[in-house]
Amino acid sequence: MKQYLIWDLPIRLFHWLLVGTLLALWYTSENGLIENHIKCGYFALSLIVFRIVWGVVGTRHAKFTAFFPTPSRLKKFLIDKREPPGHNPLGALMIILMLVLIGLQATSGLFIDDDIFSSGPYYGVLSSELEKIMNTIHHNGFDFILIASAIHIAAIAYYRVVKKRDLIKPMLTGKKPDNDVNEKDGIAHSKIITFIVAATAVGFFIYWLVVLNAPVIEEFYY
Repeated sequence: MKQYLIWDLPIRLFHWLLVGTLLALWYTSENGLIENHIKCGYFALSLIVFRIVWGVVGTRHAKFTAFFPTPSRLKKFLIDKREPPGHNPLGALMIILMLVLIGLQATSGLFIDDDIFSSGPYYGVLSSELEKIMNTIHHNGFDFILIASAIHIAAIAYYRVVKKRDLIKPMLTGKKPDNDVNEKDGIAHSKIITFIVAATAVGFFIYWLVVLNAPVIEEFYY
């Protein structure tokens, strides 16, 4: 059975690094490892920003234009049930939901503190009302991420058991068999040079955001 490259290397790295980062965020939060938790949060934000960038400059199936769940795409998929080579519209909805949820979780963490030792780099720049909103988002958002993750895992299991399609292996190898995709659906390569440039730019942006641009909040002791 012939195999065709569908998922580029950057997409696969993003996917599995995000899984690992979410586990690390949960573990560090549950065990009070706040400094490590903050660093994991920065990395999660880096991954989200990178995925947005890669959705514009990445390979064919990674681009938002290829899978964005427009009403017409959703309607067509629900009617004929034909699977596209990349993300189907329902899967695309989950991707966008996860990007929004994790992006909100990571961003809100920049503006809060743990009431003990640590605080985000932008803690103190917002009004007390907005800080309360950020605290609410951050302390409740992970529950929604867990729910979305459970739905995602259930969908993978459904495809494996009911539709007899393995979604995990292609996200490891990047390739799908010719009974799922056609030769014309394959991509030639993973655009590694573009990936290096994009990842480097995102790394510099996050460093600028959380270190160079972070305001110095004056503290007064009486």
